Amino acid sequence: MPAQQKKIIFCIAGVLSFACALGTAAALSTQLWVKGTILCKTGALLVNATGQELEKFVGKIQYGLFYGERVRQCGLGGRPLQFSFFPDLLKIIPASIHVSVILFCMVLIIFALVAAGFFLFNAFGSPYETLHGPVGLYLWSFITCSCGCLIMILFSSEVKIHHLSEKIANFKEGSFMFKTHSEQFANSFWIILVCSLVHFLNALLIRFAGFQFPFSKSKDSGTITGAVDLMY
Repeated sequence: MPAQQKKIIFCIAGVLSFACALGTAAALSTQLWVKGTILCKTGALLVNATGQELEKFVGKIQYGLFYGERVRQCGLGGRPLQFSFFPDLLKIIPASIHVSVILFCMVLIIFALVAAGFFLFNAFGSPYETLHGPVGLYLWSFITCSCGCLIMILFSSEVKIHHLSEKIANFKEGSFMFKTHSEQFANSFWIILVCSLVHFLNALLIRFAGFQFPFSKSKDSGTITGAVDLMY
């Protein structure tokens, strides 16, 4: 492939990596990771609510990695409540998983910026043969893509397996019990998915630019090696 086309491909990959870093940083600071509704089970059972009457006992909840908001509704109107994970909810949530998600988000931001820098360096500079060259580009893209996948897996397990929304909804609730009525991942979670796909696409762009995958042997090298063996 001509050098000019390679520069264009590396520029596109660098811009995409930089955009992913900014998107992850924005997602990290928002509360748009999970949205859902919570049912005041105790209140609904007290009045034997059914059908449309249940709407008076269905509140809302949304949260991110640091803070969130829930609307408590038990038949007397909605009562909003702000909460934060640190330090309010540390005793009721799987803290190790939650902190790991935050750390992997930071690693994703750092390596996305590193990948963007090296993509642009390869586009406008003179790349070295190791970490600045194609092997390095594959490495940074693989790390960032892996971090994005780990973030989604860990956060999904925290929400679905450990029932994070119910734990938050029942935080400091003495006589009332809340149950998750509906739950879905919001914009910030899908930004992480898009970032993972982008870095996978970047790896394909490197291959499209004409570089072999790491540790793969070209036919020419095999031919040269065979000729040398025949000489001896």
